[in-house]
Amino acid sequence: MSGGSRALGYRLLGARFDYVLHLRPAEWPILAVHFLTGSALAIGLGNVIGGRGGWPLTAGALAFVVGLNGGTLALNSAFDRDEGDVAYLRRPPPPPRGLALFGLGLMLAGLGVATRLPRPYLVAYALCAVLSVLYSVPPIRLKAVGGVDWVVNMVGFGLLTPFAGWAVTGSRLTLPGRVLLLSFAALFGSLYPLTQLYQLEEDRRRGDRTLACLLGLDTSLALALLMAAIAFAGFVLAGTMSGWGGDPSRWIAVFVALAAWGIVLLPWWLRRRAMSPADHQAGMHRALVAWAITDLAVLYAWAR
Repeated sequence: MSGGSRALGYRLLGARFDYVLHLRPAEWPILAVHFLTGSALAIGLGNVIGGRGGWPLTAGALAFVVGLNGGTLALNSAFDRDEGDVAYLRRPPPPPRGLALFGLGLMLAGLGVATRLPRPYLVAYALCAVLSVLYSVPPIRLKAVGGVDWVVNMVGFGLLTPFAGWAVTGSRLTLPGRVLLLSFAALFGSLYPLTQLYQLEEDRRRGDRTLACLLGLDTSLALALLMAAIAFAGFVLAGTMSGWGGDPSRWIAVFVALAAWGIVLLPWWLRRRAMSPADHQAGMHRALVAWAITDLAVLYAWAR
């Protein structure tokens, strides 16, 4: 959030704006696109844009993005008490009083909405909510267990988020759709360690054994390259299963997304030893752009 937007927020809400900042609204557009990608894969992009998903799609998206994701990030901030920049929030303010209960309350409010939506969506929401609590809250705090934090994020963000977007439409999940969702899970397995590299020293000081702390710089980046390769192998498999033989533009879209990841990851690997924490943070933001390009490519290839 820019300095001007933050100043306006404090003028309007005073100190209560700290609660909004810890929801990290800068992430909401990214998560919303990923969620709605699942919806578009199910019913078509034109139907999503045209509002044919109706109240269930709107309510489901808001519950998942603001209630579940925003509440999760607030809950996470309440226990992390970060002093340096974190993903989607620069210069985080000290966690205000009751932030954990505020985040949990948002998650429960979203769960109330989920009970009125298709059952597969409710199951996906409930699973993500349980994982969020286990991920953030001591004494379990799975985010401090290297490797487990990675799996939780692949399942929650990579797989269940677009699945929830698909499920809220009431459509049946197809076989190519399953492959696509698993490929997104693998791709988030590539992105996740990249979000930790610039916080390595802070996480080590706090005693968290995150994936990046466990693996170190070289192995974390090697894992990111491997998981990106697995993800795009999955996208190619899903394209083959979808019968694209006579439409090269769909293949071009997938390979444009692959090139975007190559542009991010290969120079990062080559320069890794000379990069500062700020350089790694900039690399993470470039990876988020590559993620967005991938969502757009998948929408073009499968949902138009």
